[in-house]
Amino acid sequence: MTIMRTCAIAAIASTLSAPAFGQERQATTYINPFAAYQIFDDKRDLSETGTFGVGAEYRFTPHWAVEALFSRADADREGALGSSDFDEIRLDGIYYFAGPEETWNPYLSAGAGHADFGSDAAAPRTAGSNHDETRVNVGAGVRYNITDALSLRADLREFHGIDESTFDTQVSLGISLAFVHAAPAPLDADNDGVADGSDRCPGTPAGAQVDAQGCQLDGDDDGVVDGRDACPNTPRGAKVDGRGCELDSDNDGVVNSKDECPDTTAGAKVDAKGCEGITKTIETFEIEVQFPTNSAVIGNRFDGEIRRVADFLKANPETIVEIAGHSDSRGAAEYNRFLSQKRAESVASRLTEALGIDPERVSATGYGEVQPIASNDTAEGRAANRRVEARIKVRR
Repeated sequence: MTIMRTCAIAAIASTLSAPAFGQERQATTYINPFAAYQIFDDKRDLSETGTFGVGAEYRFTPHWAVEALFSRADADREGALGSSDFDEIRLDGIYYFAGPEETWNPYLSAGAGHADFGSDAAAPRTAGSNHDETRVNVGAGVRYNITDALSLRADLREFHGIDESTFDTQVSLGISLAFVHAAPAPLDADNDGVADGSDRCPGTPAGAQVDAQGCQLDGDDDGVVDGRDACPNTPRGAKVDGRGCELDSDNDGVVNSKDECPDTTAGAKVDAKGCEGITKTIETFEIEVQFPTNSAVIGNRFDGEIRRVADFLKANPETIVEIAGHSDSRGAAEYNRFLSQKRAESVASRLTEALGIDPERVSATGYGEVQPIASNDTAEGRAANRRVEARIKVRR
């Protein structure tokens, strides 16, 4: 008995300290008929006997359950004639160490109940006859799941009769029938397919597409959800207005990410790059000039060649000119662009300073190696690509 008492105390401590986990599966009800073998305390003067009973268990989480049981026995008197009827009703709490989906479900249990011992009228009264008593119990066992609906259960339990301070032991084996309760459908107030408990964006409009957290999709990640985005697929990182459209700070019709000339004059006509003065090239002169290696200095040696451009501009006052510098592909691309820009500026300076053309009508652009007119694989092709052009333009 000392060993059983020690086990009982340990079982109670383990049961009370076990944490309750959140519900992971539906609740289950078990009907648990069982047969048992009961060993009574020596004070009861009763022989070991078979016991039969049935329990109704409600497993409300994967790890916790409560069970109401009724058991009955008819025990012979020990060393004397007569017998004692035994009935008990009790309520137990159960902690399972594994979820119901596992094949083996070991558990600990503790509870209390009311026992009624009754004996033949001729039998003398002992701790085991003719009285009612309150009994508490602790136990351990295992449930073996054969199928989702059928399982076996083995149980070892120690009972303590409080009134007479008795200790009884019971070993039982039973079969269980399981009835799984349908889980209620989770609430989804905005009907977006995400349960309210997981919905980080409640109140989404009907029919809106949402992510796993219940928030409306934002395909271009511009901060405006798809359902309100009047300009889907804006470039990543572009600033947008409340409609999801890119900003056009100078209101010239060209969005900021494509506007190479921000802050243009209000109402001014601009080209596709957002720059004022939409022009059309009507004539291109190739200017035969030669520069020293890695140099942009030409002096007045080629003024006669450049004068052809000046004469055309004077004869056509509605025109303007872009001096375009080009290079071959040898060397670094950025250096080629820099050198072609300086050479274009040198030619433009001869037009405005020596040949009297209004600087407002002359611009210079270095294109480097990006606009070849011949192959850079041959010396002749590279020579053709090293050129300066005068592109005569007229404003539309």
